[in-house]
Amino acid sequence: MEKTTVKKILCIEDEPEMIDLIRLILGRRGFEVHGAPGGVEGIKMIRETLPDLVLLDLMMPVMDGWEVYQQMKADTSTRGIPVIVVTAKAQNIDKVLGLHIAKVDDYIAKPFSPQELLDSVEKIFKQRSS
Repeated sequence: MEKTTVKKILCIEDEPEMIDLIRLILGRRGFEVHGAPGGVEGIKMIRETLPDLVLLDLMMPVMDGWEVYQQMKADTSTRGIPVIVVTAKAQNIDKVLGLHIAKVDDYIAKPFSPQELLDSVEKIFKQRSS
């Protein structure tokens, strides 16, 4: 049986309560969750820590999630990191369509249940390991 290393997840989100909630839900499942309070910090942390997965909020001041995503995909060292976009239900539909075109790995709408978050994260890691 292979040794499973702890998966690092970076949550880029401008609401600290949301980062805490995600850390609580995923931490119970043994994931290591780091938070970045916005896009500028997020892209810096992605480059420094190379997480196994990024949870990305679209609506953030200064640098939004869309820009973070484009910067990730433009950089060969971060291009392969899967991204789950977390978006408010009332999100502009163009963005959601853009996500399909841009091939984000998954997206979940706020408010989401702990189970939805876990399902999405586990689905991505299953796809990656097969």
